[in-house]
Amino acid sequence: MDRRSLFEKTTTLGLGALAGCALPGVAQTGIKTPFAVPATYIPIVGSDQMFPVRRVYCIGRNYAAHAREMGSDPTREPPFFFQKPTDAIQNVAPGTIADHPYPTLTRNYHYEVELVAALNRGGRNIPMATALDHVYAYAIGLDMTRRDLQRAMGDEKKPWEIGKSFDRSAPIGPLHLAGQTGAFTNGAIWLKVNGQIKQNANLNQMIWSVAEQIAKLSEAFELMPGDIIFSGTPENVGPVVRGDVIDCHIDGLPNLGVKIV
Repeated sequence: MDRRSLFEKTTTLGLGALAGCALPGVAQTGIKTPFAVPATYIPIVGSDQMFPVRRVYCIGRNYAAHAREMGSDPTREPPFFFQKPTDAIQNVAPGTIADHPYPTLTRNYHYEVELVAALNRGGRNIPMATALDHVYAYAIGLDMTRRDLQRAMGDEKKPWEIGKSFDRSAPIGPLHLAGQTGAFTNGAIWLKVNGQIKQNANLNQMIWSVAEQIAKLSEAFELMPGDIIFSGTPENVGPVVRGDVIDCHIDGLPNLGVKIV
C-alpha cells in the first residue's frame, strides 16, 4: 500500500486487517487538522503490524563499478546520501508483478535494485560496531530514477531531487525481520528486464556496508525509528520503457516484480 491507500491485498503476506489509520503503540495526540494526510507504512512479513516510515535515506554510488559508470572515482569519494519523500514508497507484494507508472517529464527512466534496511532504533554518532543492532528488518527495493533530469540538474550545479524524489520512485517488498534473516553482508543481488540479466553483483561488493552507512548517517542526522536506508545499486543501471517487466532478486528475500505502464 502507498500513501494513496492504507489498504491493499496482502493475503500472500498473512497480514491482518488494520483498524482505521492508527498503528498499535502510536499515541493519539488529539490534534485537529483541516484535512487528513495519509501516512506511509510497509508490511511486515508474519505480522499484522505495519512499519511506519519516517524518512527514506539513499546512498549514492556505493558499488565501485557503478561509481565508475557514473563518472566517479570510488577510491577517493566519501559516502554521500540523499532522501526521497515517504510517499515515494510503492509497496509490492511478493509473487506479484505490480503496475509501476512511467513518470512524467522524463525520456530516460532507469532502474536501480537495492537492499533496504529498516531501523527501529535511532541515535547520533552510532558506533559501527553496534550499528546493525539498530536494524529491525530488511527488504528489496528499487531506486527508480529520471536519469535525464538528474544529469541535467547536476550539469547545472542544481539539486537533483526532481530526478530521484518523485511519486512511487521507491517500489519495495515487505519487510523481513533481521532477527530471522540475519545481516545481509553477502549474497547475490541481480535485476532482469524482460528476462534478461542487466545488473548482477554481490552484496559484499558494497564500498560502504550497511553498518558503515548507519554510522556515517548518524554523524549528519539523528536517526530515528521508522527510518529506512536504500543501500546502493550495482553497475549496469539502464533505461526501461512502458511494457517492460523488471524482476529483482537478493539472496534470502522474495523477488520483487514491477511492470512499467
